[in-house]
Amino acid sequence: MKTIVLATGNSDKATEIKAMLGGSYDVVTMKSLGLDPDIVEDGKTYEANALIKVHAIADELSPKGYIVMADDSGLSVDALDGAPGLFSARYAGEDVTYLDNNKKLLDAMKDVPDDKRTATFVCAVAIIFPDGREWTGRGEVHGTISRDFRGEGGFGYDPLFIVSEVGKSYAEMSDAEKNHISHRYRAMLKAKKQLDTYSRYVAFHGEKQD
Repeated sequence: MKTIVLATGNSDKATEIKAMLGGSYDVVTMKSLGLDPDIVEDGKTYEANALIKVHAIADELSPKGYIVMADDSGLSVDALDGAPGLFSARYAGEDVTYLDNNKKLLDAMKDVPDDKRTATFVCAVAIIFPDGREWTGRGEVHGTISRDFRGEGGFGYDPLFIVSEVGKSYAEMSDAEKNHISHRYRAMLKAKKQLDTYSRYVAFHGEKQD
């Protein structure tokens, strides 16, 4: 089983991504390997930020045969010209809570009519393979911003984002339901195709991993 190292310290994300990949890969965080670099996410796109993360640890891990992966995600609201976008995690400022961000979004949207409350959740994934090859891809889910909190689950903007194709917020879904429709899941489906192709190549040609 190939090991994927995520450029994050979030063990919950590692568990979620491993489940999305169908258990075909061992997924660990960089911190579990003793790595904790100071990563400045100053890219202009989700893909650029994801690549910044993987490059921060790839030089050390790629020569050892590890696959390095990172993702960057955010909520782009049409009526706000794409905001909060790349700044979704710190929309209300540095070191803020999910509630702070949600309250700011609701306030910014208070005068926006229902037919103009469209939004898109985006997740970009970046991978650097041991042979140095880089890949990026993204997944998107379209929806609308509700006028109040809906549901008790999830995190981030989940209580406010209503998925158009099912009419429920992420926070109203079970983890299993969300994980089979989310923007991250859709990005991971594309990533898995790349990972499986690489794994088949390795199985045929052989490769050692420390």
